[in-house]
Amino acid sequence: ETNGRMRVRLMALSHIKSGANNTQTARNLHISRRIVNDWVKRFYEQGLDGLKEKPRSGRPCNLNEQQLSQLSQYIHDNSIKPKGGRLKAQTLVAYITQEFKVDYSVDNIYRLLHQLGFSWITSRSRHPKQSDEVQEAFKKIRNGNDPYDPVECQP
Repeated sequence: ETNGRMRVRLMALSHIKSGANNTQTARNLHISRRIVNDWVKRFYEQGLDGLKEKPRSGRPCNLNEQQLSQLSQYIHDNSIKPKGGRLKAQTLVAYITQEFKVDYSVDNIYRLLHQLGFSWITSRSRHPKQSDEVQEAFKKIRNGNDPYDPVECQP
């Protein structure tokens, strides 16, 4: 089992099947006895499906579907700037506050990005005056650090 929480639940059932009581199982796994009681009860009533995590409703999003779509389009259009730089979470907070009159913290921006299907991967920024030709020319300069490119010493 790859899910760690499910693995602990299965280990608890394994302890109980091997003869340990709920208190001993809880002590061995460093969890509360009440949790073990709940898992055993759910297992007897629903089988292995009773041990799986149920979806949690959580707090509803402050933005509606149309606003989320508009935000997604804004992120898509502004994530890569032609003059260099990148979109910052603080910029998104300001945009949401200005456009939708809804307050978000920077921490919730990352969660919102994940919900919209984006991942917050930062790349190296590109300076507006950066030149590929100058970089290639710089790479060709002999600096003496290459062991395959010996530098002659002059007396």
